[in-house]
Amino acid sequence: MTLLKKIAALLVPLAALITAPAGAQDSVIYAGSVITDAQSDPAGPMLITVTDGTIASITPADPASIARAQDEAAANGANFVDLSDKTVLPGLIDLHTHLSGDPSGEFWRAATTPPEYYTLVAAKNARVTALAGFTTVRDLGSRTDQVTQMLRRATAEGMTPGPRVVTSARTIAIIGGHGDVSGFTEHVNDVLDSGFTCTGAVECAQKVRLASQYGADLIKITATGGVLSQQGRGLDAHFSDDEMRAIVETADTLGLKVAAHAHGARGIEAAARAGVHTIEHGTYLDEAAARAMNENGTTLVPTLMAFAGISSKLDQDFYTPVVEDKIRTVSEVANTIIERARANNVRIAFGTDAGVFPHGQNAGEFRLLVAGGMSNREAFASATSVAAEILGMEDEIGQIAPGFSADMIAVEGNPIADVTVLEQVDWVMVRGRVIE
Repeated sequence: MTLLKKIAALLVPLAALITAPAGAQDSVIYAGSVITDAQSDPAGPMLITVTDGTIASITPADPASIARAQDEAAANGANFVDLSDKTVLPGLIDLHTHLSGDPSGEFWRAATTPPEYYTLVAAKNARVTALAGFTTVRDLGSRTDQVTQMLRRATAEGMTPGPRVVTSARTIAIIGGHGDVSGFTEHVNDVLDSGFTCTGAVECAQKVRLASQYGADLIKITATGGVLSQQGRGLDAHFSDDEMRAIVETADTLGLKVAAHAHGARGIEAAARAGVHTIEHGTYLDEAAARAMNENGTTLVPTLMAFAGISSKLDQDFYTPVVEDKIRTVSEVANTIIERARANNVRIAFGTDAGVFPHGQNAGEFRLLVAGGMSNREAFASATSVAAEILGMEDEIGQIAPGFSADMIAVEGNPIADVTVLEQVDWVMVRGRVIE
């Protein structure tokens, strides 16, 4: 054998180790109690069998069946997981995250940080998010092209520990609006421009097609001004009605839903009438905006943790003065978003805007939802069955049932009685893989 052939023979198995994704090992989980879905109460003890990343069965446990399950797991090379002192429940879903970013008021870092760094940040935050109990996330706006699309692939293949990722990739915005590059000199703005701003219905439709080409799972637009951008021109509507209709209609032809960042009431109303699927934030929701949402089947994702997170940074020189002024403007009104939504029968789904506050603290949203008037069961449903339906994945995630993805977490206590127990998660499985 020549030297080259010897080297090649050594490199082939090494390459396989580097590139082969981590498979999900079959498991048998002994749970002290199980909450199969948000409509059910804890029941147990139970044995949950996981095969090829999918839940195969859920059966009552007794001493004989437990011993038998342990023997069969050992014989078949499966894991036997003893969670006899825990409550096992469906993995949680966060519909509004930004995995490639961490909290920062230093907007200028966009001009000094290369995309490779954001990829590492995203991988770090994916693991932290999964360990917090969130086994699926919708990522609404990444820092660079392809970072969340590649994270979606890496977590699916088991190369990187993290949740299932559904991503809008880049955000579509009006030129000079929230979501566009701002705060720099003209030539720096031009260099940093991601190419996803638009003016007019035709150009906005083209940006939707571009996002689809880049691998987006849905479309994210900034329908109004925003709090953390450098513009100080308020939080009212940005896109014209024609532009928003073009965005939604084009997305629909491509099989994509649209999520709309929206603070001002008229921007919320216009986005809902255009047919967006979800309103993110909904700060100034009023009766007219709520009526438009209900008439068009639009769901609110309130992101209360974002408001709490940015408010905690006031008077610390963390944000620029223009941003601090906007934070103060929205802080008080944000406290009543849930109350106003419930008074107007607006459907609420779970989302946090993690990245505006530290990743891994996502479950703090539950406490704020309940403080706003939701029951523990309603808050839990918002992050399981309701969120799964928003994603169109209600037959795959959001409950523990045969045929569903093995996305499960374990906690002490009963979240139906006290949803804040979800702030401390003790065990996580995503697609049949335990997150260490």
